[in-house]
Amino acid sequence: MKVIHTVEAWRAMRAEHRAANRIIGFVPTMGALHAGHVSLFEAARKECDVVLASVFVNPTQFDDPEDFAKYPRVLEADAAKMAAAGVDVAFAPSVEEMYPNGQHYTVNEDALSRELCGAHRPGHFTGVLTVVMKLLQIAGAERAYFGEKDFQQLQLVRGMCAAFFVETKIVGCPTVREADGLALSSRNARLTPEERERAPEFHRALEEEKTAEEARGRLERGGFKVDYVEDREGRRFGAVRLGATRLIDNVARSEAGTAR
Repeated sequence: MKVIHTVEAWRAMRAEHRAANRIIGFVPTMGALHAGHVSLFEAARKECDVVLASVFVNPTQFDDPEDFAKYPRVLEADAAKMAAAGVDVAFAPSVEEMYPNGQHYTVNEDALSRELCGAHRPGHFTGVLTVVMKLLQIAGAERAYFGEKDFQQLQLVRGMCAAFFVETKIVGCPTVREADGLALSSRNARLTPEERERAPEFHRALEEEKTAEEARGRLERGGFKVDYVEDREGRRFGAVRLGATRLIDNVARSEAGTAR
């Protein structure tokens, strides 16, 4: 696997792949990789001739500077996991490479991005959509893979691509969970042992309670600080804080109102 750091280096490789009519699959990440990311790499490997993955901790999507500073940067370990999963090229740019003109140009969405997580993290999705647009333009891939754990993000990326006629197909992949139901996340490493033991109750409450209000009450009684629990369009969304760690999750709902 090759590790590159510049747009120019990838464009030279991309030209060779296009000349050979190879299908390129792209997986954008912020690093600190876990089995959920690996499942995206594996999905791309099955469907594409070339797999490109990015590792970039995007400063514009953090509403808390301390959160950005603490986010793990472990490129060597991430590269090993990528290589083992069949990634061909890892793109690990600097902030200067991704934002050569600062943050003068951004991608804004004025509806869904202001709801759910957007209501609690002002500006977050502007940062997400801006960097994803940049990465999709750089990658020039036929397919790009995103996890369904960040389902709101997935919806926004799909909407952005449709609005701006981006030809890359956005592929959603199922959430990967621990055996106890906790959705895999790089943030889980921040949980204390006691918090990690309690954390699966988040998923159980979303899945088991008949209404969003009942799920919220169950979580609050369990010591979670609830940002939101909402049912919409056949899915239940939730975000909570357990100690200093913010967790998000979602589950599909049946017509009867219970989890599938």
